[in-house]
Amino acid sequence: MADAVGNINAHNYHLDVPPADTGFFVKGMGNTDWGLKNRLSRIFDPKSGNTVMLAFDHGYFMGATAGLERMDVTIAPLCEYADVLMGTRGAIRSCIPPTTSKAVCLRATHDTSVLFEDLSTGSGLALDFEDAIRMNASGLAIQCFVGGSGEAASLEALCRAADQGYKFGIPVLGVTAVGKEMARTNRYFTLATRILAELGANFVKTYYCEDFETVVAACPVPIVIAGGKKLPEDEALEMAYKAIQSGARGVDMGRNVFQSEHPVEMLQAIRKVVHEGFTGKEAFEFFTDAIN
Repeated sequence: MADAVGNINAHNYHLDVPPADTGFFVKGMGNTDWGLKNRLSRIFDPKSGNTVMLAFDHGYFMGATAGLERMDVTIAPLCEYADVLMGTRGAIRSCIPPTTSKAVCLRATHDTSVLFEDLSTGSGLALDFEDAIRMNASGLAIQCFVGGSGEAASLEALCRAADQGYKFGIPVLGVTAVGKEMARTNRYFTLATRILAELGANFVKTYYCEDFETVVAACPVPIVIAGGKKLPEDEALEMAYKAIQSGARGVDMGRNVFQSEHPVEMLQAIRKVVHEGFTGKEAFEFFTDAIN
């Protein structure tokens, strides 16, 4: 195998060259099957090429975090403003009306809870693909701890999910989890996103960082950014804007939506950035006008 010693650091990302046109609007997915493309077309808007994902999967390791105490009250009313619902099968079955027409991305791994000091001990598959099919899932999210103690186990879960995903035509989202010992740097995210894509992830979720355009360029599949911790609305919208400008194909925000005092208006403002080209400032002006 290749030896890491003496490896030449990447330096030419060809930022002036657009991704190759493979005949399908989702980056790197031109050679996949019809069913997988059809599901990706539910996740990513064919007009903008982007997606707004609403994440409410936090309870599977954090419990009843603020804003998710009653998901039937706080999350269900938000569904119409998102493109994709990102949650666990338990939360979706119990709290989301089956009449929704939104795409569903199921959290498909289990991890250690917040009771443990080390949250990067690895993850395994938390559902059977037959159940994902029963739930009409458009995608499955696999948490991966690149650089953490659970790296091997989580990457094994990703590989097995990718195998089944290609078999049944269900896209797999590789999620770059960041433990306390992992630095949130451009170098780390470039490495982690590339690994997940090369192991079979059809799209990747990661955090925004400096020089994010190089992270995007080095990843052969689409990247969506995580919202992370709750930020002031103007800061969250500016982060989303910078990420889209750097080549991200969407956002997967949770706490920055359901912990906002005005979650509907915040989600609508995020859509303005992701789908309509608003700047962060313009989206925040929309938000303030909407709540006044």
